[in-house]
Amino acid sequence: MAGGGTGGHVIPALAVARELTRAGHQVLFVGTDRGVEARLVPAAGFRLEKIRVGGLKNLGLATKITSLWRLLTETASILKRFSEWKPAAVFSMGGYVAGPPVLAALLRGVPVVIMEPNAVPGVTNRWIAGRVSRALISFEETARFFPKGRTELTGLPVRAEFFDLAPKPPSHEFTVLITGGSQGSRTLNNAARASWPLFKSSGLPVRFLHQTGTPMFAELHADFAATGLAGEVTAFLTDMPAAFAQADLIICRSGAGSVSELAAAGKPSVLIPFPFAADDHQLKNAQAFERAGAAELSLDRDWTAERLFDAVSRLSHDRARLAAMANSAKTLARRGAATRAAQILIDSVPGNRNNS
Repeated sequence: MAGGGTGGHVIPALAVARELTRAGHQVLFVGTDRGVEARLVPAAGFRLEKIRVGGLKNLGLATKITSLWRLLTETASILKRFSEWKPAAVFSMGGYVAGPPVLAALLRGVPVVIMEPNAVPGVTNRWIAGRVSRALISFEETARFFPKGRTELTGLPVRAEFFDLAPKPPSHEFTVLITGGSQGSRTLNNAARASWPLFKSSGLPVRFLHQTGTPMFAELHADFAATGLAGEVTAFLTDMPAAFAQADLIICRSGAGSVSELAAAGKPSVLIPFPFAADDHQLKNAQAFERAGAAELSLDRDWTAERLFDAVSRLSHDRARLAAMANSAKTLARRGAATRAAQILIDSVPGNRNNS
């Protein structure tokens, strides 16, 4: 299992790993000391082999040379360790951590299955596209980057709780969930804070659930309490499916995990892509959702208090539009992604194919 650094790389890989274990297979992760895999993988009961490798994008020349050298030396090291591990196949979630094991697998002729959850693959996945056994995608339009017949629309593994949310009962109060992820978003936080006086003076019956992240929590919590508006400002939401269940509209970033959860839950959204995401993948995810009619898109530089107030006040009075967005989001959902990914990985091994 190759891929680390962030939860977006590690958590889906863990879901696939559990399915492989249930099917009787042994699983080994490759990762670093710095990424979240160092904590999450052993906690889940899986073996983690550590490497030293760094990214290559948006770096100074000296750091880039060091990272490239480590990529080559770690690939050579993993080629040697393949003799011990004898991997039947490699599953990649992408990211710089996946570089050495994927390159080693391609050099050794070991089948590689990649999961590409973004609308447009990153540079690395585009580079190896012609050599992977299968590419598991979340958007139909992503198939054009890979050889014909080598993709499958599996979606990204998402917790069952998101798929199983009960419909929200009618209410006179319009609930808005705002989240910039576990670390929060300064853009979303500042726009929300500046919008509170607009909502207060409008008298619109709105309730906010706002995950701020830790850095800005104290100041936003105090400022929100002073407004007298309904809702809750919290540093971190421990039960995100429950927060989704309460929301009439979700305002968030557009990473692969976020948009997959929106699809599974069938929730209308306003997406504000993180402008510095690798290969601008968050913008491309948001554009795909917008084209499907599942979301509205606003650029980070344009997201202001006025934009937020306009979106909420307009959509709160257009329940038909909200329902259409929710239905469109549901069409992008794929249940059972981890199970299907595990089976495809098993089938990629010569002699195991069962045409499932």
